[in-house]
Amino acid sequence: MTTQVPAPLASIPQRARAPHVPDEVLDRLAKCTSGSLTTQLYIKGFRQPVLHGLTPLNKKMVPFAGRAYTMRFIPAREDVDVYGNLTTEPSADNLQWVGVEQIEPGHVLVIDSNKDGRAASMGNMLITRMMMRGARGVITDGTFRDGTELSQMEFPIWCTGVTATTRLSYHHVADLQVPIGCAGVAVYPGDVIHGDGDNITVIPAHLAEEMANLCEKRDDIEAYLALRVQAGEALWGLYPPSDATRAQHKQWVADGRPAIAPSKPAGSR
Repeated sequence: MTTQVPAPLASIPQRARAPHVPDEVLDRLAKCTSGSLTTQLYIKGFRQPVLHGLTPLNKKMVPFAGRAYTMRFIPAREDVDVYGNLTTEPSADNLQWVGVEQIEPGHVLVIDSNKDGRAASMGNMLITRMMMRGARGVITDGTFRDGTELSQMEFPIWCTGVTATTRLSYHHVADLQVPIGCAGVAVYPGDVIHGDGDNITVIPAHLAEEMANLCEKRDDIEAYLALRVQAGEALWGLYPPSDATRAQHKQWVADGRPAIAPSKPAGSR
């Protein structure tokens, strides 16, 4: 009986890199709502693209969309993650600094911290540096430190909470720009990360432009339907929109989006 030897990793075909999503598409997606995005992704078969359990740390919420730059943590080990090992030069034992200095305009740093908030994923100094390099946001499924300073920044910062405990206590940065899991959702380098006042949503890069097209249309008709509901109309036959309702929306747009008069309550004369 012969034992089959696995092929060397270098000989295994690599996954194709995600297509580069242009800034113009990112800017369009930033204006879309998370509700429309998640619905259109669901129609495409993506059931749960939301990073559940995260909230914005900064007080001024700015909608955004950017390309994912990923950072993967593993548990810290006492002989490696030593404060004295941190250097001002690039080092395999300090990949976090390397990642921060690789951030490019349009990136959103997404950190897989194993949903472990006992130690901070990073703090004000590194986040400020990434903001100055043109990042569009930073996200972890753990915690950050320096919450007081971060909460005042006009920069999207999402996490599960705040702790002063240093990253070295529990986290080691093992990889950069590899597929990760963040808050239970797969994130591949180059995916689009969308954030608004409600959620963080992950959009596969190859669907980005299609999602922008679909969600712009969906957001517009949903705003129209909301006006009709606010005017007193019932949901039946209105929402979700039927072909007739879509035709009415199209005519409403052609008419210059006029005000919608309130409907009379049922049974009134």
